[in-house]
Amino acid sequence: MKQTLDLRGYSCPIPLLRTREALMTCDDLTVLIDEPAARENILKFAASQNYKAECSGGQDEWTLHIVKA
Repeated sequence: MKQTLDLRGYSCPIPLLRTREALMTCDDLTVLIDEPAARENILKFAASQNYKAECSGGQDEWTLHIVKA
């Protein structure tokens, strides 16, 4: 099941917690964020849980696409 989370405007740990919660019921997740620390924390979490995560975007906003590896 695909899901999209718009977490722009939130600071860590909220984006990480909501991403983790969504991945419990979803195997294809897109996360929209604008916080550099959240980007790094979510990417590290995804790698530690054997998810494949891709990051695209620029200076102020990023799109993370996370799927089960």
